[in-house]
Amino acid sequence: MNHLINIDNGGTLTDICVWDGEGFSFTKTITTPYDLSQCLFDGIEKASATQYGEKNLERLLHETQHIRYSTTQGTNALVERKGPAIGLVVEDLAVVDELRASPEAEKLFTDLVGERVASVDLSLDHGALAFDLVQKVNKLTTDGAARIVVVGESPAAEQALRHILLRKFPRHLLGSVPLLYSWELIGDRDRDRRTWSSILNSFLHPVMERFLYQAQHRLRSHKVANPLLVYRNDGASSRVSKAVALKTYSSGPRGGLEGTQALAHSYGLSHVLMMDVGGTTTDVGSVVDSEIATVRRGDIAGVPTSFPMSNVHSAGVGGSSVIGVSDGRITVGPRSVGAAPGPACFGLGGTEATITDVKLLLGVLDPATYLDGQLRLDAERARAVITETVAGPLGTSLDEALIQMETAYYEALAGAISNLVREDTTLAAFGGAGPMSACGAARLAGVKRVLIPRMAAVFSAFGISFSDIGKSYEVGLPEPTSDVASATFDDMLVRAERDMFQEGYELADCTTSWLLSVETHDGEPVEVRPYRRGDELEIGGNRASLRLDVAASLPHPTLADDAEVTPCAAVSHSVREVRAGAQHVDEVSVYVLDDQQPGAGGAGPAIVEGPFFTARVPADWHFDVTSNGDLILTDTL
Repeated sequence: MNHLINIDNGGTLTDICVWDGEGFSFTKTITTPYDLSQCLFDGIEKASATQYGEKNLERLLHETQHIRYSTTQGTNALVERKGPAIGLVVEDLAVVDELRASPEAEKLFTDLVGERVASVDLSLDHGALAFDLVQKVNKLTTDGAARIVVVGESPAAEQALRHILLRKFPRHLLGSVPLLYSWELIGDRDRDRRTWSSILNSFLHPVMERFLYQAQHRLRSHKVANPLLVYRNDGASSRVSKAVALKTYSSGPRGGLEGTQALAHSYGLSHVLMMDVGGTTTDVGSVVDSEIATVRRGDIAGVPTSFPMSNVHSAGVGGSSVIGVSDGRITVGPRSVGAAPGPACFGLGGTEATITDVKLLLGVLDPATYLDGQLRLDAERARAVITETVAGPLGTSLDEALIQMETAYYEALAGAISNLVREDTTLAAFGGAGPMSACGAARLAGVKRVLIPRMAAVFSAFGISFSDIGKSYEVGLPEPTSDVASATFDDMLVRAERDMFQEGYELADCTTSWLLSVETHDGEPVEVRPYRRGDELEIGGNRASLRLDVAASLPHPTLADDAEVTPCAAVSHSVREVRAGAQHVDEVSVYVLDDQQPGAGGAGPAIVEGPFFTARVPADWHFDVTSNGDLILTDTL
């Protein structure tokens, strides 16, 4: 049992990376949205063929210590607003105005909650309160609420509402609506953050729950002893039953950041900007001085949450984002064709254009080598769809439409990264759709150097290799005294011991880290410092919370530092015609990355075919192969 399998499930493609303790093997498979557990097993079976030379799913499963699973399904669901209608029960209606404080928050609240809000007065006697609460919850469900969030001003207030709702709406009834009580999710005194966290968690929960438990059930049918682990956006993993839905949001990009951190250390880069271009979204984050940029209280889609997060933002532009025409202008995303029907060139019934279709018709993609030849692309289908949906409405030629579509796509990508660019920025571009558009976006954003890892196509799955099994807890101290803090410390330790035992580890064998977080009464951060049981608090009239992080270590890979290599000319594999303008076609050399020696280099325009990805090197760019087999692309202008 020495293998670790990492899986990054995207909206269009699912990536599988297997580490056997010495090296990696990897593959990709098409995501199956009708049953997301199917692509998981399809991918593991394909990975077994790479590992053993023939397909042997059972052997790989039983030689695997853990399967760590990350998914963009939560991110995609929020971007595309595919989730249940949420109802909200509050004590004070003023919270609604606070939740709508910005244009982004206003839109998100309207899309997720809308008018499904009810307020209750806890000063009523018990009978009147129960009657009023039941009437209002019934109204919320009648208005379409499929899940309800209850937000009280204190844990005691929520507990009073909980007693009534459990008695009046018992969980065993078929018509019962799942309720989430905000203080049970997170002990954050800031009401707005706590409320948004609860709304988002309720929205994402059913999306995640269905297929994660389905996947776990299928693993058990193969007699797999160790449970499926869910990779989280804090960089740790836990079993499905111990995972919080909100912590799966942007979990894949966190894997990408872990891998980017390893690259930054290997190449000695001071600022690396991650651009992970998937099927539905492009995820962007930074590694500064080999440290992942994180925030104490993360925000999602422009609203504040209570949980720490890596500082990643997602833009609704990916390899399967719909490129169309609206009011005479080309639009890119945020809607995606996903894996079904997929881009038109997949030949699965797609009727809308994507950048994958554009790159195929421009000549960047070879229809015979896409996904290492596992999916042959249909150029005629792409041509027909782009002519109908873009060239026709624009009143232009197909060739002109292709150039305009590519330019619009570059602009959308550049818009996602430009505000994070520094003079010393290196853009690390990966994901299946990243390498073929990285240079175009980088030039518009003012970035002169692009790094494309050899494992770019599965890089987020690779990054999960650096994760451990872990849990995090945070509890607000009701009183700022040493005795209260010590009692809270003991309670949290009991929870951690129980949870880690359920993960299969004794707490004594885990590493623990305690932090005291001090905030003003308005929720503004004051300081975060280490804490030991019995410490005097000394918080100056502010509020304090205790945080505990627990981790059970797993084996991690290491990346060698980049070494000096002897420069040499890259060896061309073939020549391909690639359209560079409406009236201009280049004959470009095609290079196979795995055929090149470290130190090999060449000038654009060129195409570099990597494992499961295609990198486009435009004119006035130069590429070099590093000692690790990665690509460095440099803008020579």
